Amino acid sequence: MEPVPGLREQKKQRTREHLAATALRLFLERGFDEVSVVDVAAAAQVSKPTLFRYFPSKEDLLLDRFADHQGEAARVVRARPAGQTPVQALHEHFLDRLREHDPATGLSDHPDVVAFQRLLYGTASLQSRLLHYLAGDVELLAEELATVFADPLGARLAALHLLAVRNELGRRNFERIAAGCSAAEAYPAAVADAGLAYGMLAEGIGGVGIVPGA
Repeated sequence: MEPVPGLREQKKQRTREHLAATALRLFLERGFDEVSVVDVAAAAQVSKPTLFRYFPSKEDLLLDRFADHQGEAARVVRARPAGQTPVQALHEHFLDRLREHDPATGLSDHPDVVAFQRLLYGTASLQSRLLHYLAGDVELLAEELATVFADPLGARLAALHLLAVRNELGRRNFERIAAGCSAAEAYPAAVADAGLAYGMLAEGIGGVGIVPGA
């Protein structure tokens, strides 16, 4: 059983959640680039230094929630059953999330999720900062894959490819939702895309999906 956080930690968590929620509301109302850190601090009724104690950058006010998923790919690979490859484990995990219309897959048509993802994919500085979280995920997954690959370079390259696939599938699914598809309508294509993408990783890209004669 996990220990119950003390009152001080609970207060800090509430403050953190309040700051993130306030920032998201302002960003959605006015646009990310039109809202300053000072605006967020004023709306949340805290000082600017207090805000920076919780979030090191303006972008982190929005992207810190990705920290909750950091290491997820590594955990999936670590927990896979005997005989299942890392690619198979992550493909199966992604399909499970698609069935649930998990926002992390891009296949969610909930208005709040769509609004958040429009903001994320439409803001260059957020995309740049997101690479920080991706880099952490790559390191964790590469460390886990080191038990599979004899060469550390092989483990790192595999981690980069696996996470790039996950992220690109999420973007592609969001583009379908943004174009007006419901999650249910987009689901079959999302499953097919996942099959193609993870199939390319499992079999190697030389020949998979290549136009004959190309």
